[in-house]
Amino acid sequence: MSGAVDLSGLKQPPAGAPGADHSVSVADFETKVLRRSMQIPVVVVLYSQRSPGSVELVRTFERLHADGGGAWELATVEAENNMQIAQALRVQGIPTVVAIAGGQPLADFEGAQPEPQVRQWLTAVVDAVAGKLEGAADSAEPPEDPRFTAAEDALERGDMAGAEAAYEAILAAEPGNEQAAGALRQLRFLARAQGLSESVVAESDADLSNVDLALDAADLELLNQQPEAAFDRLIATVKKTAGDDRTKARTRLLELFELFDPAEPFVVAARRKLATALY
Repeated sequence: MSGAVDLSGLKQPPAGAPGADHSVSVADFETKVLRRSMQIPVVVVLYSQRSPGSVELVRTFERLHADGGGAWELATVEAENNMQIAQALRVQGIPTVVAIAGGQPLADFEGAQPEPQVRQWLTAVVDAVAGKLEGAADSAEPPEDPRFTAAEDALERGDMAGAEAAYEAILAAEPGNEQAAGALRQLRFLARAQGLSESVVAESDADLSNVDLALDAADLELLNQQPEAAFDRLIATVKKTAGDDRTKARTRLLELFELFDPAEPFVVAARRKLATALY
C-alpha cells in the first residue's frame, strides 16, 4: 500500500465528526500506521459513518486514547472510502479493529464491544509488545518525505492535477520509485472512474458488444469495491473480442491488476482466467 492514494476520492470525515482527529487514508497508511507501529502499537478502527454501532466504537476508542498516556496510537479508517486498507487487513465486517505492531497485525476483533471489554483488549495489546518494539524508547514519528507530503496536501485540497504533477516529478527524479509509481497509477484510476454514472453497469449489461462501456463498467465496479466483478467483466470481454478491442480490454485489465498486491487471491484467480481466455 506504500504511496497509494484513496480510490474513492479521498473523502475524509468532516472536522469534528467521530474519527476525524485520527483519520487515516490509503495515502498516509504507511507513515501513520506501519512506520508508527515500529515504535508503539497502532490500533486501526475500520468503521462506517453510516453505522451507528461503529461510530460509537470510534468514540470509545477516542476517549480511551485520550486517557492512554501515549502507550498506543489510534488510526480511524472509513472502510468504504479506503477499500485497499480493508482488503489488506482481510476485513469481513464493519466495525473491525486491528492492532498493528512492528508492521504486522497483532490482534483484532469484529463488531461493537462495550467499553470495559475494549479496555481489557487494549491492555492485553500493550502488554504483549511491552519492551519489544525497536523504537519504543523514541515516540517521535519519522520525518515524512516532503515530496509526498506535497502530493497528499494537493489531494486533500481536491487538486488532482497538482497531485499528479507532484508524483510525476518524483518519478522524473527517481524512475524506480515504486511508492510514487503506485500512487500515480491509483490517482489516474480515480480521476478516470470517479465521474462515471452509476447507470454504466446496466448499460454495459444491455450492450455486451460495446467495449468502451465494458471498460467504464469495470472501473465503476472496482470503485464500488467489487474487484472480482470488474475482472470477470473484462475477462468476458477479452474472450468475445479480437484485434484492437481485445487489446484494449486486456490492457485495461492489466492496469486494474496493478492497483492491488499481486498476491491477492482474487488477483491470482483473475490472472489465471485471463490466461485461459487468451489461449
